[in-house]
Parts: sequence; structure tokens; C-alpha cells
Amino acid sequence: MAKSAERLPGTSTRLRTRDDGCCSVNFLKYVLHIYNVVLFLSGLVVGGIGIWTVAAKHSYVSLMSTSTYPTLAYALIVAGVLAVIGSWLGCGGVTSENRCVLLVYVFVVMAVLVLEAGVGALARLYEEQVGPELKMNLNRTFLENYSVRSRETAAIDQMQKEFKCCGALRFEDWLVSEWHKDEEVLKNGSVVPDSCCKTPTLLCGKRDHPSNIQYTGCIYKFLETTKDHLIILGAVGLGLSVLELFGIVLGSCLYIKLRHDFDD
Repeated sequence: MAKSAERLPGTSTRLRTRDDGCCSVNFLKYVLHIYNVVLFLSGLVVGGIGIWTVAAKHSYVSLMSTSTYPTLAYALIVAGVLAVIGSWLGCGGVTSENRCVLLVYVFVVMAVLVLEAGVGALARLYEEQVGPELKMNLNRTFLENYSVRSRETAAIDQMQKEFKCCGALRFEDWLVSEWHKDEEVLKNGSVVPDSCCKTPTLLCGKRDHPSNIQYTGCIYKFLETTKDHLIILGAVGLGLSVLELFGIVLGSCLYIKLRHDFDD
């Protein structure tokens, strides 16, 4: 009995290195459990912001000349989903001390880091380019595609109602548009589409008095809102990407520690 109770050589040393100190296995497991809760919550936030962006701007995607803006939003949604999956993988790997799961966890967090940092950087770059792009594309869409393409027509009507605006740069834009050349429009005597009216009703666009229609162009208001959204996307992407660095470092440290314990 006395022999069976004796510790094997090196066992006590291994237990001390495993359980003691600021880089012990137990300490790393404890910190990673807390981190994974934060990662899970950040994933919900990132995914939620991506979904909110898609929902808020989905109708206006057809008015943009590039797919950069919706791509940023979808990338955030993917990053959020990966962060949630990674948090569950992390909890499982930490609890079971499974090195394979921990390795997958580290790579998932790396993918989240790349996505979020990419979204943040691209959002900041696109913020500088979106002004000239929107001005050129929106002006052309208002003048050439309204009443010609149903998707763009619906988007412009919604924009004029939501942002309380009329025309691309000014309400007079409608007088030189393809819409104004339509026989029915000429017959009705409409000056602007009914969606320009402060209280939209059938044929209300016949009177262009400032008490009846909006005078401000849509480009300025839409551009301001789009830039605000891009700032949010950039801040969220770059800000939360820093958080993933901690997960990569902590997960790697625990993986190395467990591998050394196994090798010993």
C-alpha cells in the first residue's frame, strides 16, 4: 500500500507547473472561459450590426454602382457567426483540454480577426470614395432609370419619402429626366413624382410650391447617412479585431502548455 501511494518521479513538479503561476493551465482556462463569454457577446453585436445595416440599406443597394457597401455588411454577419461558433468551440476545448479543438478554435478566431480588420479598413477607405461615386451614380439613376426600371423606381420613391428630399441634387432635376418625358406625366402636368410631396397623395406632384414638396436634393442626405454607417462599420470592425488578438494569444498559450504537459 505504501508503494502504491508513492508519487512517480517528476509528478509533483509537473502538477506545480500545471497549476501554479500566472501562465498555469488552470489560470489560462479560467481566463479563456471569461474571454469566450465576451467573444460570444461580441459576435452577437457584430452580427447584429451587420443585419441592421443590410435591413436598413437593402432597398438602396440598387442605387449604388458597386457592391462594396453590402459586402461589408455581409462580412460582418459572417464574422459574427464565426465568433459565436468560436466561443462554443473555445469553451468545449478549454473544458475538455482537447488540443485539436483548441487549435481549430485559434484558427476560427484568426478568421474573425481577418474579417473584422478587413471590414474596418475597407470601410474607412470606402468612406473617402463613396461621395463622388454616389453623386455620379445617383444623379444618373434619378435622371435615366426612374419609371424605366421598377427596382430603382421603388428605391427612389422610398428614399424621397424617408429622407424628405426631392431629386438628386435639387427638385428641378425631374424636369430634365426620362420620367418627365413620359406622355402620361406630361398629360397630368406633374412637375415631380408624388413621393416628393410632404404629404404624398395621387398627383400631388403637380404643384411645386415649397409648402407642398421637398426642395432639398437626396444625394446630400443619403450620403451623410451612408458615411455615418460606414464610420460605425469601420469602428466596430477595427475595434473588435483587437479583442480577437487576446483570444489567439490565450488559446495558443493553452495549446502549447497542454502539449508540453503531454510530452512530459
